[in-house]
Formats: sequence, C-alpha cells, structure tokens
Amino acid sequence: MEILRVNMTDQSIKSESMPDEYKFLGGRGLTSSIINNEVPAKSDALGPANKLVFAPGYLTATPLINTGRLSIGSKSPLTGGIKESNVGGTVAYALARIGIAAVIVEGAAPEGYFFLKINKDGSADLINADGFKGIRTYALVKELNKEYNDNYSITCIGPAGDFQLSSASIQTTDLDGRPCRAAGRGGLGAVMGSKGLKAVIVEKGARTPAPLASKDDFMTAAKAYAKAVKDDEFSGETLPEFGTAVLVEPINAAGALPTNNARFGQFEGVDKISGETMARVIKSRKGKTRHKGCSQCIIDCSNEYVDEKGSYITSSLEYETIWSMGPMIGNDNLDAIAKLDFLCDDIGLDTMGTGVAVAVAMDAGYKSFGDADAAIQMVEEVAKGTEFGKIIGNGPDAVGKHFNHDRVPTVKGQSIAAYDPRAIQGMAVTYSTSPMGGDHTAGWVVDQNLEDFGGTIDALGSEGQVEASRDTQIHMAAVDTMGICDFAQSGLATPEGINNVYQMICAKSGKPFTEEDWTDLGVKVLKAELAFNKKAGFTKKQDRLPKMFYKEPLPPHNKVILIPDDEMDTTFDFK
Repeated sequence: MEILRVNMTDQSIKSESMPDEYKFLGGRGLTSSIINNEVPAKSDALGPANKLVFAPGYLTATPLINTGRLSIGSKSPLTGGIKESNVGGTVAYALARIGIAAVIVEGAAPEGYFFLKINKDGSADLINADGFKGIRTYALVKELNKEYNDNYSITCIGPAGDFQLSSASIQTTDLDGRPCRAAGRGGLGAVMGSKGLKAVIVEKGARTPAPLASKDDFMTAAKAYAKAVKDDEFSGETLPEFGTAVLVEPINAAGALPTNNARFGQFEGVDKISGETMARVIKSRKGKTRHKGCSQCIIDCSNEYVDEKGSYITSSLEYETIWSMGPMIGNDNLDAIAKLDFLCDDIGLDTMGTGVAVAVAMDAGYKSFGDADAAIQMVEEVAKGTEFGKIIGNGPDAVGKHFNHDRVPTVKGQSIAAYDPRAIQGMAVTYSTSPMGGDHTAGWVVDQNLEDFGGTIDALGSEGQVEASRDTQIHMAAVDTMGICDFAQSGLATPEGINNVYQMICAKSGKPFTEEDWTDLGVKVLKAELAFNKKAGFTKKQDRLPKMFYKEPLPPHNKVILIPDDEMDTTFDFK
C-alpha cells in the first residue's frame, strides 16, 4: 500500500511508500496520525499549512463485508480541532483496490481550480476545473460522467465548499453514481475548496484485492462475520426494511428526540415521519426501501425516496437527517425533509449542522418552527452565496452570533446529533469529550442506555455513563480505523464475533492481534487526536455542553445534565 501526496501549490504528485509507523493503520487511525504529525495545530484550517487526507479502512477491499468506508481527516474550520469525517459509497473500495492507503492533499492552488484524477494503475493527474467552480454536485457528476462514464467513483464538493463555509460537506457517489453519500461533519468540504480541489475522480476495476498474509484464515473468519450480520434481526431484517429511520419512534418514545431546537424531547408529528411511515410512502410510490448504496455492503439499509409521480428525490433518507430537518425545526412533512436532504447533498452541506442552524434561526424568531418552505429557502440561499446564506452555511454558532441568540446546541462549534443528552445522559459525555465536537458516532451509547435496545444503564442518571462513553469511544476509534460500517457491528457484538475481527487483522498483517491490541489501537488513535487539540489550544473548558442543557429541564422527563464537570474530565484518564 502506498501514499499519494498531492501538492496543490505547485501541482506536483508523488507516490510514497507507507512509513513503518503507519503500516498497520487505515481509516481514522491513519488520517488522525498524519494530521497530528504533519499539520501545525494552530495553523489556519483554510490555509495552505492544513492538509486533507483521504484514507480507506485497513480492512477495505479485503473479502470482509461492509468495509467500504472512507475516512477524511483534517483540521476542522468548524471546531478548530482535529476532525475525521466518515463516508460510504464507492471511493474507499476503489482506492484500496488500486493499492492506495491514503491521499494527502497539501498546500493550496495559487490560482485555478482542479480535479484530481487517479487511474487504476496508480498514476494520477491534476486536471483544470475552472469552469466548474460553483456547480452543484449532481450537475457536476452528470458532466463528469459524460467524460468518464460510470467507470469512476467521484468525490466532490458543491457551492458550500467552493464558498469555504464551515458546514460544507464532501460528497461521494453511491453504487448508482449519485453524489448522495456525505462526509458531512466538521466542514471538511471547505478545506477541500481552500485547496482549489473540486473533485477526486478514482478509476474503478483496479489491479488486485488487498494482500493477505493468510487467505484461508481470513476467509474463515470473514464468512462467520457475514453470517452473524445476516442472522442478526436488526442488521439482517430491520435495517433493510426501514433503514436507520427505524430509530425515530423509539428515540421519541424515550423522550430523547430534540424538537424545536431542543426545547422538547418528543415531537407531536412523529407518526408522519417515522421509519415505518417512510417505508409505506416509498413502497406506495414505487421507490426502493432496500437499496445498496455502498461497496461491499450486504445489509442494504439505503433507500430511494421518490415523489408522488415516482421521480427520484433523494437517497438515502436517514434518521439523523429526518431529525435535523424534521423535529429539530418542527417540520412533520416527509416530502419536505427529503427535499432538504437532496438540497444539502446537492449544495454540499452537512444535514445535521444545517438543520440545527435553521432551528437556531427559527428559535431566534427569524421564521416559525414548522415552516418547511422557509427552511428550504434558507438552504437555497447557501447555494446563491447571499450574506444570510453564508451565515446558515457556516453553522449554528454563526447563526446564534448573527441573532445574538444563546440557545445554540453545539460543542466545539459542532452541533449535537439526534439524541438529547438530558434524556440519554451517556451522550452528554460523548458530545462533550469527543475530540471531534458534538459527534454521536464517536461514542454512541444509546443502546447501553435504553432498555428497548438491551441497555442496563439508567439513561436519566449519571452512574456508569463516563465509563460507557470512554469504552465506546475507544472501540469506535478502532472500528473506524478498520473501515467497518457502524451498522455491521452485529458481526462483532459477541466475544466470538470480535475474535473473528482479531483473526482477520492477524490474517492480513501476518502478526498476532488480540483484545488488548484492539484497545491499544483505539487509545492510540484518541491520544493522537487529543494531542492535536491540546496543541491547538483546547482545554477542558471546550469539553462542555452549552448552558441550556444544564439549566433547562427537558420535557417529558424534565431532566438536565447530571454528570459533574470533574467526573466528565476523567473520561480520557487512560490506564
């Protein structure tokens, strides 16, 4: 495996051998290590000293299912700290098949805009893209497909990235060639725009699969893992039928669905936007509830949401977006939610950060909660580049500052996700302490908190929450390094299942790998991220939720955050 280093300042490209310290890393472990080692922590996130790293997981392009995840790492213009944003689609598999462990984009084009084209033989070129600045992602992909057809995976930015806005996403194509998979969090699309890079175009059908030290041992464990994923009720039946939208009803029932800018924990119109309702609507309109969006996937949790005439609106309509563009802004119109999802993908915006930005504007009195048309107009303004559009595109903190409104549910500048921490106290720890800002995937402890998910921790209490978040954050840092899809974790949910993962890592690397090594890997990744943030000037003061979560009891349980600051501060007291 090699590293492709692209210098945008002088448009030079060179291939490098993997340094020994990175040889057994991939995904998040690789992006965070490179950013920590190579980027000055106090540099301007949109300046030439920052770098943007694309890395498939360590197990991507092996025979293991659901490992088509790409980690994108950088210093975040949104948080000012380190960031890894994770995306599916086809690009990770395409890169790994070529033998590329990472693409490092550094410097900044002094003039002009470019495409980076990576060929299946490992060669690469920078191609003039001056005429494409400002174009939306769907139109861009359509134009590129005329030139390159469907033999290429396309990873790109839209107008939000061109404008270098702090909520700008990086979009990548799914198996149908649509730019609907988003590395949404952290504003990394703005970093890509600051480099003068509009798209990365990767040729498919590459040379060889990832090399394995012991193919037989790998295949034995991989087959057992795949069987566990298919046999599990949630990943084998529920997700293909309803997708992640199946979470809408249970999270609402738990009183943890942030509504009207997190003023309430339950949404009155939940029946109109639930996963079950969405599935019925899609089927009645001849859309697809079971859809394969990512390379190597056997779950098929994606969907194709269509209008009443059967015309495509978006793929895939997922829980986090249904929340951010639904209950968070008081909107119970599923078609409008789907439209907003499409607009964010097309403009290149994080749906979560953008939905929360709209919610803050509504909370400040700019528009009324539930006004879906107003929300659509606000998002459209981002693409037009209006002054207010730039405020929305720069995220909730920018909106709060504009309206002098202090009810802004962010941590380190990044919005919380679809689980109110007052009703699931463990998420308070993850949002507060994750090096990434208010991120949910870094340490999703909902299953451990809610009885309906098999949880044993009191969701409304503080006991055990720090430990649960710490252990999950360590585990997820390792999962993201391997490139394993979060929804395929049913394959490693048992001691036998996780041992299969250890066996596959061993069978690829040729070196022993144990439970202790797994924990050490997660800790190593987190330490790199925490070290970068410390160099950037972060202190424990940044590991705090906004005051609203401590002062405003959340209906229906009427709880506030109960975990004391000094206890929160022990989260990363690693043994």
